[in-house]
Amino acid sequence: MNMTHYMELLATNQPWNLILFMAIPVILAETLAITELYLLFTRKLDGRVASLNRWVGIAVGLYFIGVIAWLVPQAVVPITQSGSWRTAIDVIAVGSYLLGGLPLVVVALQQLGLINRGADVWTRRKLQAICIALFLVLGHVAMIAGMADPGLLGWQVPAGQAHDMHGAADAADVQAAGTMPAHAGEADAGAASASASASAAPSGVPMPATHSAAAMEASAGHGGH
Repeated sequence: MNMTHYMELLATNQPWNLILFMAIPVILAETLAITELYLLFTRKLDGRVASLNRWVGIAVGLYFIGVIAWLVPQAVVPITQSGSWRTAIDVIAVGSYLLGGLPLVVVALQQLGLINRGADVWTRRKLQAICIALFLVLGHVAMIAGMADPGLLGWQVPAGQAHDMHGAADAADVQAAGTMPAHAGEADAGAASASASASAAPSGVPMPATHSAAAMEASAGHGGH
């Protein structure tokens, strides 16, 4: 199946890209969302949960600043300049992922007191809840579009890239064949040797030579008595 750049990013350099671009931001954002629901329902704006909510909100916002600052020049700009977007599915996946980080940046700025400083506590809480909801919507859109096949809208792997992919697959097969366990090779050699010995033996001999010699010695012993 063809992959979007979003899915290709997560599948490359395993497991580090998956951890850096999916696991860490999602765990932080989900923790922020859960603690936010707790604070809204209980209206307990102090204590450990409130403190966790604040620090997680700051951490995930700053983390997404770093993610966006790295992905835009390293991926978005080169892909756009080369015209390598894999249909609208690819654009939606990558765009939703990056846009989903912006509401969390707003959360971090508000928690740091850099914006919305004069608003009352519930106005700030309302803005934070809206930002978290926007992230959840955009994040799930990015996941759904990212897992879709861009070939659904007609995209095909370029001929040169397809050749490289097949070459890499063949190389992987050769490497796998060359790293077979030694005992497997020895077993195959033993089986081949046994087969060769069976083929060389006369077809009329009913038992191996060692058994025939033992029978002759037993017969000689009985004759002596």
